[in-house]
Amino acid sequence: MKFFKHLIVLTSVLKKISVAVFFFTFFHGLGQTLLVPDRVFDGETMHSGWVVTITGNIITYAGTPEGFKGSKGVTKISLPGMTLMPGIIEGHSHLLLHPYNETSWNDQVLKESPAERAIRGVVHARNSLMAGITTMRDLGAEGAGYTDVYLKKTIDEGIIPGPRLLVAGPAIVATGAYGPKGFHDGVSVPLGAETASGIDEVIKTVRRQLGNGASFIKVYADYRWTPGAPSQPTFLPQELEAMVATATSAGSYVVAHASTPEGMRRAIMAGVETIEHGDGGTLEIFELMKKNNVALCPTLAAGDAIEQYMGWDKEKESEPDRIKAKKISFNLALKSGVTIVFGGDVGVFPHGENYREMQLMVSYGMQPLEVLKTATSVNAKVFHLNNLGQIRQGYLADLIAVKGDPSKDILAIKNIKMVMKDGEILKQEN
Repeated sequence: MKFFKHLIVLTSVLKKISVAVFFFTFFHGLGQTLLVPDRVFDGETMHSGWVVTITGNIITYAGTPEGFKGSKGVTKISLPGMTLMPGIIEGHSHLLLHPYNETSWNDQVLKESPAERAIRGVVHARNSLMAGITTMRDLGAEGAGYTDVYLKKTIDEGIIPGPRLLVAGPAIVATGAYGPKGFHDGVSVPLGAETASGIDEVIKTVRRQLGNGASFIKVYADYRWTPGAPSQPTFLPQELEAMVATATSAGSYVVAHASTPEGMRRAIMAGVETIEHGDGGTLEIFELMKKNNVALCPTLAAGDAIEQYMGWDKEKESEPDRIKAKKISFNLALKSGVTIVFGGDVGVFPHGENYREMQLMVSYGMQPLEVLKTATSVNAKVFHLNNLGQIRQGYLADLIAVKGDPSKDILAIKNIKMVMKDGEILKQEN
């Protein structure tokens, strides 16, 4: 009996040793990278003299050099004059659109096939990644069906380079309230989103889109009923509530395009998580958003670009009324304390120029450090990305290095010298 007891104990010890050897070999094999920049923005605070270590695809240390206990064979990468920060999380993009001064939105939807738009999307995804965008929320395929879902799939499988994607699929609009428009009633044209009306139909549409791979649901809470008309609420409160309840039941959520006070109010009370645009928001509406934990994605850069496409020379001419109104609403949002999401509606303007939104956020009254927060840790929190948006032990190694200090000059964010996604360096320049 004693022999068998000793044998059992010995077997147990050998198993423990084997497991220990396995983990030592595994993590040792991953290798360790030591990043040494001038400063580190950890997603909340700027630190001078910090270093960051990466093991595999995980951040394993961030702090002063004195606290770093590295293993032999660590790879050191010096980043002189640079700020190391979390990869940028873009909150409102359209990978399947390109600038409207190249081709109008109508013609992109009507004349460019989903195949052509997918090919363009591949280029847009790479440009975004090289500009430091390591995660992106795509807010609708705009007439290209579920092409955004397949872009996400090919990126996830390593077939093409691009940011981590959260995708909305086709998005949902009220019957009759979206475009392209301007055709007689005998002409059937593809629309920029999927139409639905009535409780039963909106529930079915939400379920279908989630089942087809949408990460979340985007609805249009208001829009123009006819070309050139002012926006009006579209879905009834009960329809919005049904869509939110359906998405929530499926473990997802809803975001809303809304620019009118009433459209915003209906979406807020229905339980959406973010309001996109919010151009006509009042202080009362923004305070209601804060009370209900609904974030605002103001998309400043889209309106700025469209006004320039329409002939505004911003270097020489006074601001159009649309820009003046947007500045007022953005400052009301800041005053209210509502959570601000970074997202510029990129696709209206060139992919890779996401910095435009940050530049305007500062120009319109937000502090640069707050802009950096919203583009990293704040967006991560709002989008349920629990292991991204900060440089902290245990977080995924999605990192960028920026020449200069973007907390002092936000346009430093244009000078991306290193991009690391999931622990792999994809771009590195001096």
